[in-house]
Amino acid sequence: MKVQILSRKFIKPATPTPPHLRSCRISALDQITLPIYVAFIQYYHVHGDHDDDQKGERLEKSLSEVLTLYYPLAGRYIKKNLLLDCNDQGVEYSAAQVSGELAQVLLQGEVEAKLLNLFVPFAMESETTPWYSFKSTDGISMTTFFNAWATACRGAGINEVIRPSFDLASFFPPREITVPLDLPSLHAKKSKAVTTKRFVFNGTAISRLKDIARGDADDPTLPKSQQYSRVVVVTALMWKALIGVAQARHGRLRPSLVRHPVNMRGRTALPIPDNSCGNFCVDANARFGGESESKMELHVLAGLVDGAIRNRVADCLKPQNGDDLVSVVTNFPREPGGERDETDMIKFSSWCRFPIYEADFGWGKPIWVSGVHKPVEIVTLMDTKDGDGIEAWASLDEKDMLLFQKHPDIIAFTS
Repeated sequence: MKVQILSRKFIKPATPTPPHLRSCRISALDQITLPIYVAFIQYYHVHGDHDDDQKGERLEKSLSEVLTLYYPLAGRYIKKNLLLDCNDQGVEYSAAQVSGELAQVLLQGEVEAKLLNLFVPFAMESETTPWYSFKSTDGISMTTFFNAWATACRGAGINEVIRPSFDLASFFPPREITVPLDLPSLHAKKSKAVTTKRFVFNGTAISRLKDIARGDADDPTLPKSQQYSRVVVVTALMWKALIGVAQARHGRLRPSLVRHPVNMRGRTALPIPDNSCGNFCVDANARFGGESESKMELHVLAGLVDGAIRNRVADCLKPQNGDDLVSVVTNFPREPGGERDETDMIKFSSWCRFPIYEADFGWGKPIWVSGVHKPVEIVTLMDTKDGDGIEAWASLDEKDMLLFQKHPDIIAFTS
């Protein structure tokens, strides 16, 4: 598999950004977001009736038009001033030629994740990266922009694109905030080698997990009440396996904390528009105390994850002003004494129900959407193409991954 870069240029907004919009403050929520470069790849069938040069021209022209609306993305982040300089320098646009087929990446159903990184320009975010950063966008903002670009490209016209709002800083002005940004689950230690693998939970497997979690399985002692979501049961199963991995590595049960981002759009008392671009998520934290193995059953862990998400949503409905909501978001759990070093922290990120399979640039919708290898420990959940299953892209310590992929529950429920 070879990727040859044919051209690389910066695409600027079709219309210069007006002077009064040239400075865009980041919000307090952007401040506390780790600056991680986030990438996903969309794959399309090759159609012989489309000229590659014509495709390229349409992509560039429509991108330029959409950047007129999404003008902060064509600027640069100035860290010391906590703002985006909307200077129209543009976004980097690369055209490449790939000598190979998708089948080379898919080896007997498994994905060679590091090969996918050949298709993206950066492995990690830096202050000089001229493209997407979670410092100024979250996953919903990213997919909204991408689908807006597709809408403009396929000929629907810029007037059909949803207008974004970049006004979160008016609700949550930047301020002095002290939070533990170097969370162990996301801190890429130089001594730690991280590997990425994809685990697919199809619709049938998820239905089985839901039955077990709500007590519809053979065990009559399980509670028969709660209907859990796909994300909750897959998170619970992977958490259970990771608890088992830590137990095998350390010779004892250890406490662990799962962090799951929750979208706050439409879930606060503040008049924030649904088309707001920027970081507008809050972490839900589910904790396993490590007391006994009976506490790591699937239905127990699913209840912890679901309860944490529901409680976080309820928390977001209470604040009546931006300051109080920022306090809710920055209320990180503190481990007593030295327990923090003994707590395994696992970061999840869910892209499920995001319209990542809807981006039609004029030659059809994607046949597959993938993640990439990440050099930090994180689990990203994405829909399968049929919308019933979940692809879990797990980036873990190499030694942990060897045990995780052999865990009986992972083997039993993945395809």
